[in-house]
Amino acid sequence: MVAVLALAASGAALAFTNPSPQDFKSYAGGQLVALISDELCGGGLPMVLQLWVKNCPRLIRDQEPALAELAGQFSRRLNLGLASIYTTELGGQDLLPTLRLPEYSVRTLGIAGQFVILHSSSDAGKIE
Repeated sequence: MVAVLALAASGAALAFTNPSPQDFKSYAGGQLVALISDELCGGGLPMVLQLWVKNCPRLIRDQEPALAELAGQFSRRLNLGLASIYTTELGGQDLLPTLRLPEYSVRTLGIAGQFVILHSSSDAGKIE
C-alpha cells in the first residue's frame, strides 16, 4: 500500500513539474544562442561579414528572445503527462545566394523541470 501511494505521489509530482512550452522556449533560445555563436562566430561568417560584425557573440546573444520564439514556432510538443517530448526542426533557408542557414533537428525530453537532448542532427549549411 505504501509503495502504491509513493508511486502515485511520484507520478503526480512529475506531472506537476512537466515543463511548459514557455519553459521549453526559454531553454531552446539559450541553446540556439550557444549553437549559433559556435557556428558563426567561430569562423563561419564570410570575410565581408566578419569585417562588418564587430562583436559576433553579443550580436547573437541579443537575439535570444527572437530565437526562443523561433524555436517555439518550429517545435512540436508531445505531452505524455509525466513528461513531454519536443521535436524542433528549423533552418535550411537561403539568406543570400551564397549563404544558407544550417538545418537543425533536435528531439528533447522535458521531465521534472529539466530538459535533456535525446537526439540532434544538422547539416553544415552553405557558405561560399
